[in-house]
Amino acid sequence: MTQKILVVEDEPKIAKLLLDYLKAAGYRGFWVDDGAAAVPTIQGKRPDLILLDLMLPNKDGMTICKEVRAFSDVPIIMLTARVEEIDRLLGLELGADDYVCKPFSPREVMARVKTVLRRFNGPDQLEAESPIVIDLDRREVRAGGQLLTLTPNEFNLLNYLLKNKGRVFSRDQLLDAIYDDFRDVSDRTIDSHIKNLRKKLGRALPGRELIMSIYGVGYKLELGA
Repeated sequence: MTQKILVVEDEPKIAKLLLDYLKAAGYRGFWVDDGAAAVPTIQGKRPDLILLDLMLPNKDGMTICKEVRAFSDVPIIMLTARVEEIDRLLGLELGADDYVCKPFSPREVMARVKTVLRRFNGPDQLEAESPIVIDLDRREVRAGGQLLTLTPNEFNLLNYLLKNKGRVFSRDQLLDAIYDDFRDVSDRTIDSHIKNLRKKLGRALPGRELIMSIYGVGYKLELGA
């Protein structure tokens, strides 16, 4: 299925250039030039990735990014001519997945698009042979075709490990990833979540150990394990 890329950019020349390169790369691109129209378009079109300009008429890219993150984990790449470090950090803290500074090479943007889509593990981007499929909109997980019953924290933890498969995380890093209210939680809470996830995944995928313990460090998920 051809992946859909939304370009939110008020400069027609830049937007047309990006659309031409997206088409040449095999994507289906479409364009919005008004910040106020961005969120309704995203909700209606459900793009696979968004190229989002920072400076837009009627609503800026920062606000759009924050609003989108309230209902979707769609990958967002910020396009900005404001190169101050604070702007970059703010964009990423608001939930952007990457950024490209203007002026940019369209080829660089296409490379970023491919990289972000490749690492983004939404239900449509996971490898077809993957034993675990996560539907972020429905907050459902299927392992070996079976629907799993997970707690919210188990879901968030599995989703985070799957999005970063092969990468080792400490317990503290995993706590930071799934708890955003700074509650006083022991790092052993992660061990409990991991234990429960292993049991549930083990019932659906017998004989496969997907979440591995790395002695003295933490945990990682490997689909090929």
